[in-house]
Amino acid sequence: MPRQYQRPLKPNRRTDNNISAATRRSEPKRSKRRDFLRLPWAGLLAISACCWVGYRQLATQFSEPQAIFVLGGSPDREKFAAGLALKYPDLPLWISSGSPEEYSYWVFDQAGVDRQRLHLDYRAVDTLTNFTTLVDDLKKRGITSVYLVTSDYHMRRAQWIAEVIGSQRGVVFKIVPIPTDRSPEPMLKALRDSGRAIVWLVTGYTGVSLQNLEKTEEPIKSKL
Repeated sequence: MPRQYQRPLKPNRRTDNNISAATRRSEPKRSKRRDFLRLPWAGLLAISACCWVGYRQLATQFSEPQAIFVLGGSPDREKFAAGLALKYPDLPLWISSGSPEEYSYWVFDQAGVDRQRLHLDYRAVDTLTNFTTLVDDLKKRGITSVYLVTSDYHMRRAQWIAEVIGSQRGVVFKIVPIPTDRSPEPMLKALRDSGRAIVWLVTGYTGVSLQNLEKTEEPIKSKL
């Protein structure tokens, strides 16, 4: 029997066009649906962040400091802290890796501040460890709010670290910047040390061994 010749089927262009058009119409809907699902979560995160920042600001405004916390790095910080100690005669002072002990005592003796109020600690080697070495000691003594004293150019980095560590440890730091004629430190330093603070909270590791220790910001004079 002779083979029957079958004519090849012509593509149904109308059907193909309908399918592609339907696909194009459905894709934006799916993407819009995914975007819509993301919006509530983004909104909740933004609201939560705003609420947390607002809470911390209120806590800073209304909490009564129980101590004066001084970051070492410049002899002027002890001098300024001595004046602040006279203004708040009932508050103890914690000085983290400040001037040599002899000089520190001399500054506060000259100002008439009782040595019994002083707590000199020399474990810190940089700004982050100023906080990590003492924040738990403060908390153990029931101190949950302190005046944070450092130079104005150094305050941004110190404040960011204080916010990260203080929010987790339950300690509020009320900033008292010391006026200077120096420009603020680069933003990168604040970002770097804030990240290190988060790592410390998670792992207990400060990362000091991986970087060169910070140089003393100003020469510390031990001569009276």
